[in-house]
Amino acid sequence: MKQTIYYGGDILTMEEPITVEAVLVRDGIIVQAGSLRDILAHKDDQTELRHLHGKTLLPAFLDPHSHITGLASTMGLASLEGADSFADLVSRLKAFAAKSGRPEGSWITGFGYDHNFLKEKAHPTKEVLDAAFAHTPVLITHASGHMGVANSAALAELGITADTRDPQGGNIGRVPGTQEPNGYLEETAFTGLTSQLSQPTLQQRLEQLDAAQHIYLQNGITTVQDGRVRPDEWAILKAMAEAGRFLVDVVGYVTLADHRAIALENPAYRKKYRNRLKIGGYKMFLDGSPQGKTAWLSEPYANSPDGYSGYPIYSDKQVQSLITQALYDNMQLLTHCNGDAAAEQLIAGFEKAAASHENAAATRPVMIHAQTVRYDQLERMHDLSMIASFFVAHTHYWGDVHLQNLGRSRASRISPARTAGKLGVVYTFHQDSPVLPPNMLDTVWCAVNRMTKNGVVLGDCERVTPLNALKAVTIHAAYQYFEENRKGSIRPGKLADLVILDQNPLTVDPMSIRDIRVMETIKEGVSVYTA
Repeated sequence: MKQTIYYGGDILTMEEPITVEAVLVRDGIIVQAGSLRDILAHKDDQTELRHLHGKTLLPAFLDPHSHITGLASTMGLASLEGADSFADLVSRLKAFAAKSGRPEGSWITGFGYDHNFLKEKAHPTKEVLDAAFAHTPVLITHASGHMGVANSAALAELGITADTRDPQGGNIGRVPGTQEPNGYLEETAFTGLTSQLSQPTLQQRLEQLDAAQHIYLQNGITTVQDGRVRPDEWAILKAMAEAGRFLVDVVGYVTLADHRAIALENPAYRKKYRNRLKIGGYKMFLDGSPQGKTAWLSEPYANSPDGYSGYPIYSDKQVQSLITQALYDNMQLLTHCNGDAAAEQLIAGFEKAAASHENAAATRPVMIHAQTVRYDQLERMHDLSMIASFFVAHTHYWGDVHLQNLGRSRASRISPARTAGKLGVVYTFHQDSPVLPPNMLDTVWCAVNRMTKNGVVLGDCERVTPLNALKAVTIHAAYQYFEENRKGSIRPGKLADLVILDQNPLTVDPMSIRDIRVMETIKEGVSVYTA
């Protein structure tokens, strides 16, 4: 029997009482939390005493939405994050190609550019990439993951020509006045391409996934999501689990429209962990990205001369069918909705389905991102027991872009966490890695301060307290995963999934929260990361 007593610093429980003096952990389980005097009464010769030396202990973070296999795959790509021009993009791709020593003609892929921050304020075209890579196929992915650009060689390899039609829910960019592809691919025209690219070996992919899980652990996260599981993702997740290599718990959500069979054919993983991996439910996409202007809005984008408001991926009838299928399977459904029109499609679909499915609310459906969800929609989400998982970091990283694309009024209401809380809607926060690194202290900072890169406070009325922001990535996230009785707070009987920070997020200047460092991450009583 191994037991440890933590004391000598701030200990935040995430439930009443919010603070305690000490915590007793025995064999990976929290046994007691309370006064130091009471807990020291359990000390014996085998007890490890962990003095925190003024640091802060709290429950480990849970990641409410990201893509761990997506983060893993970026480790084999050219990093385009922070590129400031077309020339910079090309320079980075050239440097990557030279360093990687790839054979002539093999694919070069990059991730992380954002047209909003390029000097040209536009996506590059195939000609930009062709100038440097005339015969080598090149494909670059936007930071949102919703769009990208291919050069001529890549378009030819992918079979995209002037005769290729736009797929449902997607768009192929064209040379003005013609049907000739210009290299830009959007939403479903882009997202279905990865399966056609050559993949690293199984061993390389396992190593990349191992490196990815350590990034989560470095950020104090012990429960991680893979929010878009298709056959390729499932194969590597399952191989990792069967090899016993997961240190974190991973919850996968199978794409319902195309790959429901993964859940049906793997009952050992369905809604229960096997070697730290489980299938938590299904995933559905209803629209795109607000910074990419593909999110589906009920009113046009600001300064849109043609009344453009984005577009849906599915018809109402298709969405209704998918919701009904998820409820029939008694599976939780996570749905990507950035625009309020997409949110309306989801809410209306669940309202209709709830009339004939008694278990609808019990499945705890989740609206992922919920960027522009309206206040009247939040009220209806409450009635459906629908959880809002906000990508609240948008307020900082793309807040200035949203001011341009949405106008001040709508932009100030993105990720309306405070209103959601007032209306009784359970909400969580996520970073959607690899879109952003899985830094939960960064997302807490964004939720508390809501300050854009240019220093504009974006919706002061939607700021939340540091405590409520922390709850969104601990106890509320555990509830989202149906694991509120095992994780998310420091309470007897729960797993000793813990994180030690160098400062207390509840007492530092709110503007300093993002500077707090993770000193140690503990999974079921075992230290799995130390700074």
